[in-house]
Amino acid sequence: MLIKRKSIEAQANTKAGPGPSAAKEKSKPKTGASTGTTRKPKFAPVTLSEQDGVRFLHFGTEWVQGAMRIRKPDWIELEYAQQMMSWMLFNDQPASIVQLGLGTGALTKFGYRQFPQAQVTAVELNPSVIAICNSMFKLPPEDARLNILEMDANDFIHDPKRISTIDALQVDLYDATARGPVLDTPEFYAACRDSLSEHGVMTVNLFGDHPSYAKNLKAMRYAFDQVISLPEVHDGNVVAIAFKNAVAPDFPALYERAAAITAATKLPAKSWVNGIKSNFQDESKKK
Repeated sequence: MLIKRKSIEAQANTKAGPGPSAAKEKSKPKTGASTGTTRKPKFAPVTLSEQDGVRFLHFGTEWVQGAMRIRKPDWIELEYAQQMMSWMLFNDQPASIVQLGLGTGALTKFGYRQFPQAQVTAVELNPSVIAICNSMFKLPPEDARLNILEMDANDFIHDPKRISTIDALQVDLYDATARGPVLDTPEFYAACRDSLSEHGVMTVNLFGDHPSYAKNLKAMRYAFDQVISLPEVHDGNVVAIAFKNAVAPDFPALYERAAAITAATKLPAKSWVNGIKSNFQDESKKK
């Protein structure tokens, strides 16, 4: 079914979530080291749509799980996904970049191309997503720097081998119902924190005013020294930036760094700094 891009984004990012029927569904148990249980995954069908030169990934619904402009396969098409790269403001030479939830591979491809010194790892539970990224979204073949792991993100992040090894952690874990991240506990975010290097940064895709937003922020603030929310985009998506160790932003330096990022990548990095600055101003008013 071909759906207009505007229609897809409006429905895929609505603040109200996917509707009453999905909201009534019981949550499925989480898995991994923190729960001691094993999930038997049941995957929704992986489907595609295209409009105006953009290919979209879905899990059997109109909800968008990612996008790629066909003529610019390495470009990050969706604005929230661009914001997921806001950790670049704080680290321009990452040694390790990890993506939890592959989607269309947009962030994985970008990190792999943009940071040739970095080890890039993507973790995806659904083998069909990995297959379609290879066949339809131009994911580069694995090599010494690129690893695509078919496994549960919870198991990956709780592995003691991850402790203090990741410089940039990008978390975008949604299922077909898109009600909120499927991993959202304080224990999960504590494991994310522990996986980061001393100056490591995590970015997470959240749903604006949806109940999952407050739940995830509370869990992140339990685990991290500092959490900043960027302005909402796509009528719902909010990217949160979490710091293992709190930072005191030098805004002139951040704007200078943003200009360098934009010059090198064309990403709208100045808007990220504006969002961080606005967040700090709002927090100051509350005190």
